[in-house]
This record gives sequence, C-alpha cells and structure tokens, in this order.
Amino acid sequence: MHELDRRDALILTELQRDSRQSIAQIAERTGLSTTPCWKRLRELEARGVVTGYTALVDREQVGLGLCVIAEVNLSPHTEDTVQRFEREVAACPPIVSCYSTTGQSDYVMRVLVRDIKAYDRFLHDTVFKLPGVTHVRSSMVLREVKAQGRLPIEVPAGGTGG
Repeated sequence: MHELDRRDALILTELQRDSRQSIAQIAERTGLSTTPCWKRLRELEARGVVTGYTALVDREQVGLGLCVIAEVNLSPHTEDTVQRFEREVAACPPIVSCYSTTGQSDYVMRVLVRDIKAYDRFLHDTVFKLPGVTHVRSSMVLREVKAQGRLPIEVPAGGTGG
C-alpha cells in the first residue's frame, strides 16, 4: 500500500464526486496542470487504487423496491464450502454486497429485489441452495438513511504533495 499524498487524495475525492469530469476540470479543482493530473490518475489506476468507473443508479427507478439485509450461517466451515459459497455469491446479481463477518453470522449480504414475493423466490431458488447455508435471518430495510458509494478519503493538510 502506498501512502496517498494530498494531490492524489484530492484527485480521488473529485473522481468520487463526479467521475465524468474531464482531466482539465479535475486538474483545476486539485491545483494541478492537466498533464501532471493525468499522469497521477493513470498511476492511481495502475496501482489498483482506482479500480473502475461506474454510474450511480436509483434502485427504485429501475424496479428494485426492496432492500434486504440477510445474515447467513454456514456449516460445515470447510475451505471448500466457503470457497464454493463465496464464488456463487459473487456471481449472483441480486446480492449487491456480501461481507464475511464475526459475531452471530458468518456472512452479511445486501440483496436488492423488486418486492417481498421476489425475495421469497430468491430465498428458495438461490440462497437456500447455496453451499453450506444452514440459517438465514432477513431484515427488510424500511428506509435508507445513508447509502453512499464514496469512501471517506482523508486529505492530508498543507503542502502540494509533490
């Protein structure tokens, strides 16, 4: 892991704010000229700091009205079961995030579907058939208080950052 200097952190902040900006716009907002800004951005991509570009889409506008937090337990806890479970979860579009966790659950997943009937089908057709699944606890999201894709990047104070 490389330390981010002030300019890199500012570039990342600007990209997260609006990734459709031109290099010239990002350069202006970060106090760089265009060529150094472009070189820094390419370096951030090459190092894997910037992993891709995407659009944020309103889930309800595209028919995904129900968000569910599902806690999943597996048994047995063998390497094969875990690898198969994680591989199938990664390939399942309605599961938009999945975390291996400590505590009561082995995994916590965020699932987006049309409605409760679609979630019921999803449980029976997909989740209950995943390798090793022994228990699922589902919580329906009533309201999203904060759903943000931006990372809270800390911008180092002062200096030009090289």
